[in-house]
Amino acid sequence: MTRRLAQVAKKVGVSEATVSRVLNDKPGVSAVTRQSVLTALDVLGYERPTQLRGERARLVGLVLPELQNPIFPAFAEAIGGALAQQGLTPVLCTQTKGGVSEADYVDLLLEQGVAGVVFAGGSFAEADAPHDHYRQLAERNVPVVLINASIEGLDFPCVACDDAFAVEQAWRHLASLGHERIGLVLGPADHVPSRRKLEAARAVARSAGMHLPDEHVERSIFLLEGGQAATSRLLDQGVTGIVCASDPLALGAIRAARRRGLSVPADVSIVGFDDSAFMTATEPPLSTVRQPIEAIGRAAVDLLCSQIRGSQAHAGELLFEPELVVRGSTAPPPASPRTPAA
Repeated sequence: MTRRLAQVAKKVGVSEATVSRVLNDKPGVSAVTRQSVLTALDVLGYERPTQLRGERARLVGLVLPELQNPIFPAFAEAIGGALAQQGLTPVLCTQTKGGVSEADYVDLLLEQGVAGVVFAGGSFAEADAPHDHYRQLAERNVPVVLINASIEGLDFPCVACDDAFAVEQAWRHLASLGHERIGLVLGPADHVPSRRKLEAARAVARSAGMHLPDEHVERSIFLLEGGQAATSRLLDQGVTGIVCASDPLALGAIRAARRRGLSVPADVSIVGFDDSAFMTATEPPLSTVRQPIEAIGRAAVDLLCSQIRGSQAHAGELLFEPELVVRGSTAPPPASPRTPAA
């Protein structure tokens, strides 16, 4: 007990006596300090006293599809910080291959009686994936916010980066440099943000009097290796500029070019998406379209808290405008275009 008091007191920055008063549900402690102590108990893995277990309604599920892509830890940090400012504690749920599924996590979160759930990517962004566990949350009136795509037929509020504007910026950047053979590396065919990116690319190509043939569009899983394989096929088509749906895909594209003995950007220009951690430290530094992570995270938490307080949920999507960040991976195309492989 003494060790627990000391650890919680140190975590919150208060005296052990103050922690003791909170744990024994005694007066004389401010609401902010009380909530900070209870949150510290959850974070440190201590069981709350029986009389305080109703406070578990301050827990919020934060469901992420993975942590390998650095954009998802960035979302976790932004959302977790915004939740803490509201006196809420995130319960991080990360999917792994062969591990706990998203539906399993939803069951666990419902058992914990969480106040709400934020999904930052996941199967809701896959049009062909099962969505029954989302309907389960809706039926129980659990506040939910989705990041990056909505679910048809469910009125969960959604916060997303404007995929269409992101691709428009990347495409126009490459076209302004003189690229005429531009390719895309996107996610799977049922991935809603990738669908939006493809529609936008076709529209901006038409408006610029350019053509985007089907063979200049490649699909991939969101891994560096997937980007490498997809880009290898695009290079066979003789493209000189490539727009990728994530930074890891773009890093795979750079690797594919180098394996061909090509230089980035002298022979091939590559644009990523996200502006995730360390993209300034790559060689060359990656030109990419930056998602406004902090703004998206704060908006998601504001929408969730509004629902928790019983207010009407915002209908539809809130679209946040991304920003093109030009670095060293883009340049004018080579004077003598490469001939596609036979």
